[in-house]
Amino acid sequence: MRQFGLSLPVVQQVPMRTQPWEAAAGPATLERVARAADRLGFAWITCSDHVAVPASYAPAMGATWYEPGTTLAFLAAVTERVRLLSHVLVLPYRHPLTVAKTYATLDRLSGGRVILGAGSGHLKPEFKSLGVDYDHRGPITDEYVRALCVALETEVSSFEGATLRWRDMIVSPRPCQQPRPPVWIGGNGAAAARRAAALEGWIPWQLTPELFRERAAAIRALRAAAGRSDALALVAPLSVPRSGAAAQVLDEVHVWLAAGATAFNAGLASESETDLVERMEWFAGEVIARL
Repeated sequence: MRQFGLSLPVVQQVPMRTQPWEAAAGPATLERVARAADRLGFAWITCSDHVAVPASYAPAMGATWYEPGTTLAFLAAVTERVRLLSHVLVLPYRHPLTVAKTYATLDRLSGGRVILGAGSGHLKPEFKSLGVDYDHRGPITDEYVRALCVALETEVSSFEGATLRWRDMIVSPRPCQQPRPPVWIGGNGAAAARRAAALEGWIPWQLTPELFRERAAAIRALRAAAGRSDALALVAPLSVPRSGAAAQVLDEVHVWLAAGATAFNAGLASESETDLVERMEWFAGEVIARL
């Protein structure tokens, strides 16, 4: 059976995509949707990341973006099986030891259900406000990914890089997953594909099947050159409109599979909380169960 994750409602309220009912929804809705995802066999639930949104950008991207570590921890407490994916954490905003602490703790508390989705970010005013060099976010991300993996994999870790260094530091509690939780890289560009090839997954955002095919092939080639044959998640975005019939959704899934996808992150359009749960039940029975 193919794996399908679920984009949570409420947690990011982008005006062009968010449904009107989400503005008034809150923790109780998130609990019910997460429990439904747990019960229906969705592989993961997601929460994205913006620390602060410039007021001038709010009409286009919205102002409400729930903090992923906090949100996923809250939902870990009301679920048992579904995995918890940051989609995606902007790595340059936070010291890798801080990220390691947050997500190792979450992995421990959730019984080993974390998937750490990470990316380099894109919002220049947010970088400036946080005192992070926007123009060097690529090299910063590369170094932070390496440092994060060291901190998660090694009980007493040391790291020496261009912008970071520490010696004999312990991050505890340790994650349940060994040697660490999987890291999936977000982003559509060649640099994101390169990072993903060295890790466990790639989870891009809003791209064509043609570009997905190109990047997925590059990731596989890089992994083959490095002698890696371990599991790799190549996660396609799947937007399911309210009027979409199962046959249409399945046809789109097969297009992505032909482009190299191994899993999917689904966003289900809905008219209310009740409608979303009903759509999830329909999706689980008519799409997930048939693949």
